[in-house]
Amino acid sequence: MLTIEGTQRRVCSGLSRRELLQVGGAGLFGLNLPRVVAAEQSQVPFRGGRAKSVIFLFLFGGPSQLETFDMKPDAPSGQRGPFHPIASRTPGLLLSEHLHRTAQVSDKVCVVRTMTHPHNDHNACHYVQTGHAWTRSAANGSDVNARPTDWPAMGSVVEYLSQQASDAAARTLPDYIYLPNRLGHLQGYDRTGQYAGWLGSAYNALATDIRKRDADDNPFFRNCTDDELDFRIKGLVSANEIPLARIQGRQGLLAQFDQGRRAVERSLDFETQNQLRERAATLVTSDKIRTALDLGRESAALRDRYGRHLFGQSALMGRRMIEAGSRFVTVLWDAPDGYSWDSHRSSKHLEQHLVPGFDQAYSALICDLDQRGLLDETLVVAVGEMGRTPKANEQWGRGHWSYCFPCVLAGAGIQGGTVWGESDKDAAYPKDHPVSPEDLAATIYWALGIDPELRLPDAQGRPVQIVEDGRPLDRLFG
Repeated sequence: MLTIEGTQRRVCSGLSRRELLQVGGAGLFGLNLPRVVAAEQSQVPFRGGRAKSVIFLFLFGGPSQLETFDMKPDAPSGQRGPFHPIASRTPGLLLSEHLHRTAQVSDKVCVVRTMTHPHNDHNACHYVQTGHAWTRSAANGSDVNARPTDWPAMGSVVEYLSQQASDAAARTLPDYIYLPNRLGHLQGYDRTGQYAGWLGSAYNALATDIRKRDADDNPFFRNCTDDELDFRIKGLVSANEIPLARIQGRQGLLAQFDQGRRAVERSLDFETQNQLRERAATLVTSDKIRTALDLGRESAALRDRYGRHLFGQSALMGRRMIEAGSRFVTVLWDAPDGYSWDSHRSSKHLEQHLVPGFDQAYSALICDLDQRGLLDETLVVAVGEMGRTPKANEQWGRGHWSYCFPCVLAGAGIQGGTVWGESDKDAAYPKDHPVSPEDLAATIYWALGIDPELRLPDAQGRPVQIVEDGRPLDRLFG
């Protein structure tokens, strides 16, 4: 047995991963890089995890900790915020008065009050969705759009592993879904962190595309009509719109064309396009996907409980997706007005739309999952990319503050009625138990039965670890 630096982390062959990579690099035992990676993947993800699926509620813009889950009623008047604290079912946990529904389900929830990282701008959306820090120059504030060289989103890693799994052919629903639209698209951006990056576009999320009415519209702030809430994928049509025989005929022609090309063209780009074509054909012909995306199958009463605004209906659709079998669903609260959770200007929208809208949708989702027997196998994560400054401005707005902000976890064995970590008296910095985005990513992977130290081949074929320096918060699970 080889031992390096005193560690004995095993793969199925009996060698540690580091040992396996070293001997593979040296050419011992006849190993080469693909076989090393294959040995890495022999650990069989998705087995033994606490969660079968994840619903990742991403509140883009940075919800204020002081107006939500980390109230400081004894702070000076210029800090504590305009909202009153209320008691919850969690001993000692005070919540905003506008989270009264969530207060009633807090016995099913763990509030992490000490998320922290140093990337104090919205590009941290990459950090929180991937578990890897933003590496581009912070000086270029306009450099917010995704690139193929970015780290893959957690959902893309899940999609990649699902497509490599032994049951891949039997899985008719994509395992990474993004609702209700791509991050930033309602602002004219294509923000980073949501895509597969260097892992390859074949592992991007299946994303829906709900739009706003006009430049001044914010569908997260109002009730939406059923005509607007068309979650069907573009190009997804019913069987009587395009007969199955016609689709199969088109596939046959493409197959003949591709058969000739494969003899001379084996590039990664070609293989990726082939995967995308096959995936698109599956989506077009899938009754299961068409049914899952039909929100009209839900009762009017349940839809009312979630809220008829875009976030509420998207959260309900997220539940439908994991109930249909998807493993990772991101439900986004975006900033179509350029602000929303990025509440620089005042607390008005926090009071009227943001906190009450989240409260309604989140509490309904937790109760709905619980009543359907899905909460025990679904990890629900609610988080933004940062928090807000402890000191408010004259209009009761707050600036960017990534050094201490909340994350709320529920389901999949999470111990409800608990709080992890304590912030200082100003809700400015963690007093204890700091939690990094790496720790959050490691926790999500671990809950799904994915080893956070698993390595995947990057664009150059080099094995890279899916999370570096992150530790699962396994103590939060019962």
